[in-house]
Amino acid sequence: MWRTGLIDSRTIDCIYIAASANDARFTRICVASIRHFYPEAVIKLLAGGKLEPGLREELARHWNVGAADIPTGNWGWGFVKLEPLFGRAGERFLVVDSDTIFAGPVLDAWAASAADFLVDDERQTEADTRRLYYDWSKVAAIDSTARPPQFVFNTGQWFGTAGVLDRRDFDLMIDWDSLPPKLRHPALFPPNDQGVMNYVINRSAMSNGLLVGRSKIMHWPSHGMNGITAKAVIQREAPPVIVHWAGLKAARLRTLPGADVLALFEGQYYSKIPLGLLLMRLRSARSFLAFIFRVMLTRAQLVMQKLRALLARQLVATKAPTIQ
Repeated sequence: MWRTGLIDSRTIDCIYIAASANDARFTRICVASIRHFYPEAVIKLLAGGKLEPGLREELARHWNVGAADIPTGNWGWGFVKLEPLFGRAGERFLVVDSDTIFAGPVLDAWAASAADFLVDDERQTEADTRRLYYDWSKVAAIDSTARPPQFVFNTGQWFGTAGVLDRRDFDLMIDWDSLPPKLRHPALFPPNDQGVMNYVINRSAMSNGLLVGRSKIMHWPSHGMNGITAKAVIQREAPPVIVHWAGLKAARLRTLPGADVLALFEGQYYSKIPLGLLLMRLRSARSFLAFIFRVMLTRAQLVMQKLRALLARQLVATKAPTIQ
């Protein structure tokens, strides 16, 4: 049986949740899962853009969740998750995406680590590393010191220490002059924080002795739930990992793998909200409709792109000179 999580101020100073307008339902579930194991932990939202109206206030009033002190605006795809790196020197923190839950006392791994960073011990083929993170041989065109990565990790969950890296470590890859931050070389990295984060951490580990621990801290539901059930979580028998529904979204949460765990923490969240059961059902219906609308809008945009491309080709064809 996994022991109940206990907070030690020397272990972690803050848990940051990266949140945006379309993930309010997951954000609430994530918060409830953290509070299930760590009632006194400091939790702050990293708002990467506009949030659902009233979400920030509701989380503060009923769940003691604060907001990170960062500029308000559009941070693009995931770049807001880099901001804790530049906070108060020495702050030890955890960054998670909102579509995650704690299945157990996951902070134990950080408490046992003397490293500056702790990331998931992920295994990828060379081809997938180049596809999902970066191709070091191409990055060598802008950085002659580039070498094959020693490790890679999903940036939806990682432990770090502020003040060890600063913005200058990212300047070769990121233009910080405006919001959202922009990749200087978009052909070399995915259009989010993950590739550049992996590159900078690897480069610093190899060149400057940055201490990076690796442990199995993430579980992806597409690989099965590995014994992580609502019952196992309640009885403290589930493994102490962060379950991350990365790339897994649906109109109805009950169709996702691990739906019972999501339902457990959603129920816990609304148990502390006035008229919680009614509100949960209304928001669930709204979330369903919003998801369907986003899917239809995306499909319509794709159709329009194809039509514009077809019309452009036809226009070129009609203007082409004919051979007599």
